[in-house]
Amino acid sequence: MQQINHYINGQHSNQSERSSAVFEPATGEQRASVSLASAAEVAGAIELAKKAHGPWSQMTPLNRSRILFKFKALVEANMDELAAMITREHGKVLDDAKGEIIRGLEVVEFACGIPHLLKGEHTEQVGGGVDAWTLNQSLGVVAGIAPFNFPVMVPMWMFPIAIAAGNTFIMKPSEKDPSSVMRMAELLSEAGLPDGVFNVVNGDKEAVDTLLTHQDVQAVSFVGSTPIAQYIYETASKHGKRVQALGGAKNHMLLMPDADLDQAVSALMGAAYGSAGERCMAISVVLAVGDAGDALVDKLLPQIKALRVGNGLETDMDMGPLVSAQHLDKVRSYVDIGVAEGATLLADGRQLSVADHQQGYFLGGCLFDHVTPEMTIYKEEIFGPVLAIVRVKDYAQALQLINEHEFGNGTAIFTQSGEAARHFCHHVQVGMVGVNVPIPVPMAFHSFGGWKRSLFGPLHMHGPDGVRFYTKRKAITARWPKPKEAQAEFVMPTMK
Repeated sequence: MQQINHYINGQHSNQSERSSAVFEPATGEQRASVSLASAAEVAGAIELAKKAHGPWSQMTPLNRSRILFKFKALVEANMDELAAMITREHGKVLDDAKGEIIRGLEVVEFACGIPHLLKGEHTEQVGGGVDAWTLNQSLGVVAGIAPFNFPVMVPMWMFPIAIAAGNTFIMKPSEKDPSSVMRMAELLSEAGLPDGVFNVVNGDKEAVDTLLTHQDVQAVSFVGSTPIAQYIYETASKHGKRVQALGGAKNHMLLMPDADLDQAVSALMGAAYGSAGERCMAISVVLAVGDAGDALVDKLLPQIKALRVGNGLETDMDMGPLVSAQHLDKVRSYVDIGVAEGATLLADGRQLSVADHQQGYFLGGCLFDHVTPEMTIYKEEIFGPVLAIVRVKDYAQALQLINEHEFGNGTAIFTQSGEAARHFCHHVQVGMVGVNVPIPVPMAFHSFGGWKRSLFGPLHMHGPDGVRFYTKRKAITARWPKPKEAQAEFVMPTMK
């Protein structure tokens, strides 16, 4: 049985007395045991990261970016190994796992431009003989807490920009799929990253609470469910830390009657059932305007029934298992609730059986029709391969439903009307919007984040907001007066 420990100060480390099982979702078998760090172990890692911060922050930004360039090359060279780790522990198919790694590397590429991104502003002669400029400097020790659904991409949303800006980093991956983060830590060391700059502590609530409350942690990034995001935001904020905490979602696709239906259905299949729906940007609700609902159902049902569901390590699979037995039970229970509350279940994946993988955590694609806003399956995030169709009379009703929902993470409109699309982009109360694009995840040089209860904290992840989050700005005003020229002034200074 493989033992997964921690990665602290450039080496594998373990003094933990507790551990947790890591399962392979496709088989239901335990494949490893992961150590759960105590508060003392986490504090020790923070102390080592604090010591490493001084020399690392004084290294030139150019040399820090060169290490990230080497790291990028190493990740690319080990792509297949990392993707297989993701698939074995999370369940998503190999191509999806590779796509996750590529999207993460885009943030590494962005962070490699840190010499330019850290440039401040300069103004000559703001007053008589007075110049002013700003510096963007590192915070110190910062931490990231990652979810299970993107064990490589989400950490890469955090640590590349953070360490490029001169911070040192403590990563707490999900205990469900920690192996890929551990491998990235090894690759960072191989790329030449100094010991203590990037550390991995595996753990549960004890480790998380230590990161949230320790006096030497300056900022915390988190992606996960809304209740936990709110807890992390409130706890860390009370202890004086910067926080960006991304929470849950209920992403709507607005399907207009004039949409290219074949294009919309093709996009919807991937957005709803890709990665078994375990994406914070998954489309889980379709608002079908007018008569669009009947035609949508006719085209969706055959494709849902034709989904190839199986072990993600096998070729030509569309969808793998859910991440754990507990999560499978939770998603199944939502399907039960939908039936009990009166929605029409057109595709029922609860009884799916995958040959030779009867103990795996598989659920086939599910489709509900005639869902109403009062139903639980409309209001709550399910995080599984369950799609709900809500029939609305017109565009105005659809827009109102989206804007009234508690989540505001992502949304999309499918239409051939430029007027409708433009109105939607300007008036929808959601942080990320797609026009004929089902999963509008911004590129790395833009920032990712939702609105309302999908985000806690003022700044989004990666892109310009990522640089702002991981740096503090210092404003300098200077003059060099001639000897004996300066005189004491007892009023508010103004520039002359």
